[in-house]
Amino acid sequence: MGRGDGRRARTTLVGRGAERTLIDETLAATRAGESRVLILRGDAGVGKSALLEYAVAAATGTRVMRAAGVESGMELAFAALHQLCAPLLDRRNRLPGPQRAALERVFGLREGAAPDRFLVGLAVLNLLSGASEEQPLLCVVDDAQWLDRASAQILGFVSRRLLAESIVLLIGVRQPGAELAGLPTLEVTGLRDADAHALLDSVTHSRLDQQIRDRIVAETKGNPLAMLELPRGLTVTQMAGGFGLLRSDPLPGRIEGSFLARIERLPAATRLLLLVAAAEPVGDPALVWRAARRLGVTPAEALAGGTDGLLSIGEYVVFRHPLVRSAVYGAAEAKDRRAAHLALAEATDAQADPDRRAWHLASAAAAPDEAVAVELEGSADRAQARGGLAAAAAFLQRSVALTGDASRRADRARAAAVASLRAGDLDGARRFADLAEESARTDFQRARVRLLRGQIAFASGLNDEGPDILLSAAQQLEPFDAVLARETYFLAWGMAALVAAAGESLLAISRAVTRLPPTVPGRNLDLALDGYALLVTEGRAAAIPTLLRVAAGLADYPAEDVLRWGWVVSGISAAVWDDELMHRLYLRSVEVIRDAGALTELPLCLISLGISTTWIGDFTEAAAIAAEADLVAAATGSPHAPNAKLFLAAQRGREAEASLLIDETLEQAGAGGQLMGVTCANWAAAILNNGLGRYDRAARAAQVCLGIPELWVSVWVLPELVEAAARLGEDDLARDALRRLTEATQPCGTDWALGILARSRAMLSEAPDTDALYLEAVERLGRTQLRPELARAHLVYGEWLRREGRRADARVQLGTAHDCFVEIGMEAFAERARRELLAAGKKVRARTTRSSAADELTPQERQIALLVRDGYSNPEVGERLFLSPRTVEWHLRKVFRKLSVGSRRELRDALRTESADDTAT
Repeated sequence: MGRGDGRRARTTLVGRGAERTLIDETLAATRAGESRVLILRGDAGVGKSALLEYAVAAATGTRVMRAAGVESGMELAFAALHQLCAPLLDRRNRLPGPQRAALERVFGLREGAAPDRFLVGLAVLNLLSGASEEQPLLCVVDDAQWLDRASAQILGFVSRRLLAESIVLLIGVRQPGAELAGLPTLEVTGLRDADAHALLDSVTHSRLDQQIRDRIVAETKGNPLAMLELPRGLTVTQMAGGFGLLRSDPLPGRIEGSFLARIERLPAATRLLLLVAAAEPVGDPALVWRAARRLGVTPAEALAGGTDGLLSIGEYVVFRHPLVRSAVYGAAEAKDRRAAHLALAEATDAQADPDRRAWHLASAAAAPDEAVAVELEGSADRAQARGGLAAAAAFLQRSVALTGDASRRADRARAAAVASLRAGDLDGARRFADLAEESARTDFQRARVRLLRGQIAFASGLNDEGPDILLSAAQQLEPFDAVLARETYFLAWGMAALVAAAGESLLAISRAVTRLPPTVPGRNLDLALDGYALLVTEGRAAAIPTLLRVAAGLADYPAEDVLRWGWVVSGISAAVWDDELMHRLYLRSVEVIRDAGALTELPLCLISLGISTTWIGDFTEAAAIAAEADLVAAATGSPHAPNAKLFLAAQRGREAEASLLIDETLEQAGAGGQLMGVTCANWAAAILNNGLGRYDRAARAAQVCLGIPELWVSVWVLPELVEAAARLGEDDLARDALRRLTEATQPCGTDWALGILARSRAMLSEAPDTDALYLEAVERLGRTQLRPELARAHLVYGEWLRREGRRADARVQLGTAHDCFVEIGMEAFAERARRELLAAGKKVRARTTRSSAADELTPQERQIALLVRDGYSNPEVGERLFLSPRTVEWHLRKVFRKLSVGSRRELRDALRTESADDTAT
């Protein structure tokens, strides 16, 4: 606080005993090595800042770090974060390389591409955590409602990751935004009646009628600032009668009015100084005085009679309360505000702080100004390079308002919409897309706006509107930019393939692609698009040769293309039934995305990797991958489907767990119109019920998938339908599914494709071909990584042998299947094999689920234990799981205690033992 604020803090702490006790307890917990986060939420003037100051005074032996939001500085990316972290930047060399680089980029200390904001969040978390090892930290952030969005996002991220560090984070805010939602919150309300009356008595210095006192307390709702400020300037008579205090205006406006009454009594030079200070968000006294002098105001003149306690100028320029700043700025005439901003722009060093200068110039402009608009574009570029997407959008939006030429305005409006989209502001993106379309003067401009609308639809969620918009955009772009048109077709195709309800759009897009002129040979993206189009228009037999050519080069796909198009291209490995390539591609995609720090893209790739890992039969690793996808999605706010967990639960065959997840997914996906989610849930249900021997349920679930126009899961479910229908004796249904499966697999020629086909054909075959088909299935699937599919081939072969009366041969196949299922952890299929073994004359002990020490681990503890088992250090584990090394160490101690181990080597041995015991059970 500035000068003159000490009495305010002491006075407004009247009646705050419970709040002070909570703050004392919070500080004590930090000194004991814990982390605490507390949001102080309340109206303007209710006493949040006073409580924050109390915490600062009470934080003995603690390093205090501070930041505050300022309304006029909300568009300057990472401004508040820089305030908070600046004292610790000399420690940045202790951070891992990618985190250090990310932090330096956002603070303008290094050139380079914009880092993912969550990598910045991890850097800030580790910066604070490292400092707290030397001395407990108290981080105080006031007026958080005015934080720039980038800083608010990082603070929200860090707040949710603090656990075992000696850090307290106290945040004062009127109403928290989405970034701070759900954090522990203390509601700071008005004073209780007795305390409010005591405070009122201390400032009125006159006897008031009891009814008047009661009414003042009631109308101010016990707000301390209101009771301190509203009586100012009133006569004893007015006070005694309540005149001037009792109005129907909203309380913040009345408090501002009280401040304005005081401001109006100040000399003109002092009022002008206050306006300059209100327009300058940093609180830099040298800059404020330079600007004031340009307006003819000197310190001697402006401060001759003081500022009535409304403003103090020391190390920083500090207002009595944020409402003083808003009152000064809001009451000034537009021409005076523009003059103040122009003076501040002229006083700002164009080399040292070009962005703040540009913002002041923009605020000073009364009409379109091309030179300022160009400067704002430069500021947007710099903000974007630092990762300040919201700030870049704000600069570009302001540049649009200052652009007179319609064509330039269209381009800048489109750029503003793109920046808004990247910042997650979909409403802003739509608004500026509308303006870009209104201002467009050429067909090319209109086509690019159409592309933007498709991208906005894509970002809004998988819906059937986006593919049609993108198709239209691609067609409009063809005459102007063939490469951009094809990329737009590719985006449209990928989106339509993911939106199961967009079957007609997918066909229309694919037909349009087949009519495109030939492309430059060797461009994999073009080949992939052509192959995908053939897949839809001509079928797999026509598409497979082209897709196989693409698949041959996918392993060496450039990292840039993986980041941009990997989510579409990776489907090729599934289309050609290449299990090794599929797993390798997903591993590489995850690696590339990690290295690039593109963490918002990570959950989707982790889900794909989790599915392929489950198919390999490594359920422990698949569970860890699925849990990491959940963790990253929660940390980044990226929506994701539980497809990996669905597939894993179905393969494990734990009925209660899998059925609950399937039912939840069906309910949520159905309500949201997400037919892909419905497809995946029914695929999982078909696998689960085939394992449980409930073939009627498996067949029903599989048929739901076939009724949804989708290219991947609707094919993978066909073997489930063949098996279920064959067991039910529904030959027509089984043979129709086999026909579809043959069309999908035979052209590929891989062991995965032909092994699954042979297994399915065997279930519908007549002797003597049946034996040979089962043996072919076992041989081919044995050459793949897909242990669950191989085990199922042994199972159905053994079941057929038993029905044929070849009990000895059946026991061999069923025993192999049972052992594989038990080793992998496929409980339902293992029980099905056990029952068949009993029927074939071999006694097998039922597999029981045996509790172990590892079962006591939470999902996060298990993730940490597995990563440590694999040789990751605490900082490396923290990078993977968005935790500080201190928090990893805290979790690891709990893991050691639960598993009764004392070292990392013992932990590795214990986890290997647990795995071996599970296999032997």
